[in-house]
This record gives sequence, structure tokens and C-alpha cells, in this order.
Amino acid sequence: MSDFDLKIESAVASFLRNYHFEEKTIEKEFARTFDEQVEQKIEHTLLKSIATTSEIEKLCHEARQYGFRSVCVNPSFVSLADDLLTGTGVLVVTVVGFPLGATMTNCKEYETYQAMQNGANEVDMVIHQGRLRSKDYECVLHDIRKVVKAAGSNPVKVILETCNLTKEEIIAGCLLAIEAGAQYVKTSTGFGAMGAKAEDIDLMRHVVGKQIGVKASGGIKDRASALRMAAYGADLIGTSSGVAILKECKG
Repeated sequence: MSDFDLKIESAVASFLRNYHFEEKTIEKEFARTFDEQVEQKIEHTLLKSIATTSEIEKLCHEARQYGFRSVCVNPSFVSLADDLLTGTGVLVVTVVGFPLGATMTNCKEYETYQAMQNGANEVDMVIHQGRLRSKDYECVLHDIRKVVKAAGSNPVKVILETCNLTKEEIIAGCLLAIEAGAQYVKTSTGFGAMGAKAEDIDLMRHVVGKQIGVKASGGIKDRASALRMAAYGADLIGTSSGVAILKECKG
């Protein structure tokens, strides 16, 4: 192990010693504020491989209609989303190295650069889970840094795919995202065995503190699940059920 790898290992052990998950009672005031501001937390998402042009157009129309923070679409639809949303205040988010994260770094780098050229405002990149689980931290750091550099001033979210990782690996992923200059860590692609869990959000928030943001995604289909994610520290909610959640929140 390199000195850097050992440094991360030591930090992981320290965070784990000082962490304990506790169930929270969601206060009425927190829930009320969440309901009032929910549209600015939602990243209205459609990443299915079979999504049609008309479905992407509908996604963008809904995002404009309901004032969602952003849409999240596959790279081939970035230009379309940009055309539909320029001047509306709705951001265009796309994905890189999706959904496995195991592609070559220069491919992720190029994907990111091309997405920026096509009008993306942010990218959600999938971490190299195999390298992370192998404790090859320098390789993971390099992978994220290349995407961050290619994105320029545009924010990068690092997708951990938490359902595949241990607590130690989640902590390491968060630390590497911070070190690489990413602006968020994110739970899931939505294509894994399981989506976001409150326990994972809580752990991620514990590690990143206020340094960077946390995005919950995967399996969030109603107000109760979205509110729970926010209560445990999620700044953003990635969901394909944004309209249903918003209507439930607004009564």
C-alpha cells in the first residue's frame, strides 16, 4: 500500500470508530419546510435505456412546469434537454461511466468533456467500485479527479452504489470524493440490487460533514421515503417519481 492508501485506511478506521446510526424522529417543522421546498431538491430522472425522445421531452416539460431543480438524462439526450430547458432555470444533469463505473478513466474523461460541450450543467459519475473494494485508493482518486477536471467549473457527483459496499468502503469513497474535488456523493445508480437507505445517507453525511453535498437516489417513489432521506442528510433527491412526490407534498 502507498502512503496515501494507508492514510485513507487510517481515516476510515477513525470514522468507523466514532460512528453509530440512530433512528430519528422527523419534526413537524422539518417536514413542513421540506414540503414547501421539495421541488428544489428533486432531480427529475429518466435513465432507462429504452427511454424515447418523447419521454425525455415530457420529463423536461414536467421539470419546467413544476420548477424542479434539474433533470437527469443519459448523455445522448443532453443536447435535447439543453434545447428544451435553456433559460428556464432547470439544470441539465447527465451520467458518466454509467451504470457500472468500471470503464477506463480516459473514457469517463471524454464522456464528461463531451457532455459539457452538449450543454450539461452537472455530471453524476460512477466510482470504480472494484478498485475501491481492492483498496486501490490512488487509482480511484485519479479516476474522479480526471472527471472533475474535465467538468471544469461544473459540479460532479460521485455515485458510490452503496448497496455493493461495506460501511468502510462507503467511508473511503466519500473521503476520496472530497479529496478529488467533487461537489457531491450519491448513493445509487438505480440499477443496483438496492437503492438509497437512510443508514447510508446518515453515514455519508457523517463523513462529508458540510464539505460537500449528499444526493439520495434509487427507489425513492413517495413523500415518506423522500422526506426520510432529507431528514438523514440528503440535499438532493434523484427520482423518476418527482411529480407524484411533489403533489403529495403540496397536498
